[in-house]
Amino acid sequence: VQLVDSGGGSVQAGASLRLSCAASGRRFSSYSVGWFRQAPGKEREFVGATNWSGDMPFYTDSVKGRFTISRDNAKNTMYVQMDSLKAEDTAVYYCAVGSAIWSRGPGKADAYDYWGQGTQVTVSS
Repeated sequence: VQLVDSGGGSVQAGASLRLSCAASGRRFSSYSVGWFRQAPGKEREFVGATNWSGDMPFYTDSVKGRFTISRDNAKNTMYVQMDSLKAEDTAVYYCAVGSAIWSRGPGKADAYDYWGQGTQVTVSS
């Protein structure tokens, strides 16, 4: 599976962005999906994840109520809608998919099998 992130950019605090991640391959619908981010000088951080159908989203506390993960299996694409952006959301955002993230731990980077290349999100206050 190859993943291509897109949709990043520079915005003011309070604005919204929607990131997309397009997947190649015919097995996309069988994977659970997740989003991570990495700020300069910091470790890669879990943002959220959802299951194959998208009806079981799970988020880290810092983005709950502001970010929404979804997917369109017919389009082999996953999304994260980011609202009420804050300066501390500034990071490179990565999409990832995995076949066993719930047993491995959805918040752990090594639970995922494939990764996108990342897209930069910059939020200025």
